[in-house]
Amino acid sequence: MKKRLWLKFLVLLLIVGAVALSGTLFLRHLMINDFQAYLEGEAEDRVYGILAALEDAYERQSGWNAQNQLRDALWALTMGFEIRLTDEAGKTVIDPEEMVRRASPVVIARLKSIFQLDTTGAGDYTPYPLFLGGKEIGTLELRQLRPAKVMLFVRRSDDFLGWSVAIVGAVAVLLSFLFSQRLTRPIKDLADAASDISQGDLQRQVRTTRQDEVGNLAGAFNRMAKALSIQESLRRKLIADVAHELRTPLGVMRGELEGMIDGLISNDPANLQSLYDETGRLKRIVDGIEDLNRAEASRLSLELQPVNLDLFLGNIINRVRSLFEEKGIALALHCHQDASVQADPERLSQIVLNLLSNALKAT
Repeated sequence: MKKRLWLKFLVLLLIVGAVALSGTLFLRHLMINDFQAYLEGEAEDRVYGILAALEDAYERQSGWNAQNQLRDALWALTMGFEIRLTDEAGKTVIDPEEMVRRASPVVIARLKSIFQLDTTGAGDYTPYPLFLGGKEIGTLELRQLRPAKVMLFVRRSDDFLGWSVAIVGAVAVLLSFLFSQRLTRPIKDLADAASDISQGDLQRQVRTTRQDEVGNLAGAFNRMAKALSIQESLRRKLIADVAHELRTPLGVMRGELEGMIDGLISNDPANLQSLYDETGRLKRIVDGIEDLNRAEASRLSLELQPVNLDLFLGNIINRVRSLFEEKGIALALHCHQDASVQADPERLSQIVLNLLSNALKAT
């Protein structure tokens, strides 16, 4: 059971974690897209600046000058672009390899620390025609460099996402284990206690200090076990009482029958009547047990009606008065003539007769 609960908790937490990470991934996607759009807008502005600067340089120089355009190429690198410049005849004025040969190694090293600089000239370039006075004066080919800081930002965002997945997975495993342990331990205690009770240990209780639903369940279980213990005690007492009640009439009947068999007691009507009376006593005991059984099964129906206590109790007193007089006991009734209750006469009669019978035995 613990393993199944652990797996369910794990799946649940992984689903929650996946949803949270999906939201994070979506936000990262939006953020990266917005950031890329911002960088592209900035790059487009710089491209137009480079084009304008080269066209202005051509006009001032009345043509292309490789040495001057080298400075323009280095300036373009600081703007994040590698350039290849050709004149109107298609002849190369400056290219990345030429720039590396002519530029200071210190400058190149610093540029490489800022950008992912590839000075081999390989890669895709975007051509831009250059014009002066409506006449094409050459072609500028640009390749945008990726700043090291931007690449670091993207790489760290990827690392963050990867670590997030790993941490969420580890936390999900840990929490699912802890939750399953916390939930299954009291449930296992309840299962063990239920097994003990099924084997007859009705004094079994579950110890818990929790105040949540599981604690309430344990409390309800303990109350049930206590009620079962009380019911078992009452059942045993009832069996002992019934055995005691049955022993007396059975003993009397056995003694009288043995006497008749041995010829010590005659089977005249008086002795037979005594046996008959004892069977009636047995029947009343059995009827009482059946009534108790029906009452426990909620099948004891009561026919309630107004009962005048003076007349009702007077009739019962008259029925048992002779039994009390045989023991020299005076039986009197003191009741208001108009006293009445809503009751079942038959059941009330049984209760009063049982009370009087017990009083007679104890006197």
